[in-house]
Amino acid sequence: MGTEQKVKQILSSVLNLGDRVAKFDASTPLLGAVPELDSMAVVSLLTALENKFGFTIDDDEVDGRTFASMGNLVAFVEGKLAA
Repeated sequence: MGTEQKVKQILSSVLNLGDRVAKFDASTPLLGAVPELDSMAVVSLLTALENKFGFTIDDDEVDGRTFASMGNLVAFVEGKLAA
């Protein structure tokens, strides 16, 4: 399973999106477009990403662009995995 699929699973689980996440692609907007993705959900999502992928996310590594789209979030995760 690729990184994008794993991120989709985490999004679905943390935000309770069900099958909606299956339609997400790299251009799908997240922050501001997915009502379930509020500030508290961002914290839960970051924690879930850390747990799933085994990396640590520092506060200064994340900004609004990280969650602008599905592609941005996957690219962030892939960047963390490559570091």
